[in-house]
Amino acid sequence: MNENPLKHPYLVIEGNIGAGKTSLATILSRIFNTNLVLESFAENTFLPQFYKEPERFAFPLEMSFLAERYGQIHREQQIAFSAGQKLIGDYIFEKSLLFASVNLKGDELDLFTRFFRMIEGGLKQPDLLVYLHKSSGKLLENIRKRGRPYEQEITEDYLDKISHRYLDHLKTIDNHSVIIIDSDNLDFVNDSSHLRFILDVLSNESNKGTKHITFRP
Repeated sequence: MNENPLKHPYLVIEGNIGAGKTSLATILSRIFNTNLVLESFAENTFLPQFYKEPERFAFPLEMSFLAERYGQIHREQQIAFSAGQKLIGDYIFEKSLLFASVNLKGDELDLFTRFFRMIEGGLKQPDLLVYLHKSSGKLLENIRKRGRPYEQEITEDYLDKISHRYLDHLKTIDNHSVIIIDSDNLDFVNDSSHLRFILDVLSNESNKGTKHITFRP
């Protein structure tokens, strides 16, 4: 479908819960024939418990995600880059700190941040980060549709907090390209013209800095 090769050695698709980042990363990896790293969360035993009792399980949840994300990204980066291959992922390592800043407080957040800062330098930053921004109402709609039982307790207020953390973080990035796409009306899974929009955005992106794009069908 796409005639042009992927320009960026390491592309990451990000977004809040239910934004469609995994679907888009998977589609793009298939189109560009790249290695793919998708977050492993289904086997995290703390996740269902966290949604039921967040204060009790927040710290073990965030620490387990921190360890898993670091190990997974580090492993997949070594595999791809040592072979001269390109890599597409569906999360940035900083996701751990962003979620922890919402879910943890006080000494637990301080300890988590210390661990994060100790290890973050061992990973390569993406060359391009595409952030799929959706309203919390749309995110909640998508979460309900996919029907994961442990996600049904997620509130719009929680999604608002995560979105704000992401957007604040994106403002601080100055060492690689960032594209923020307002994507409430974007359906790249079922509409090929919407996917073509994404591919055109990627093929035209070359400079560092942040772009903010609104998709209008």
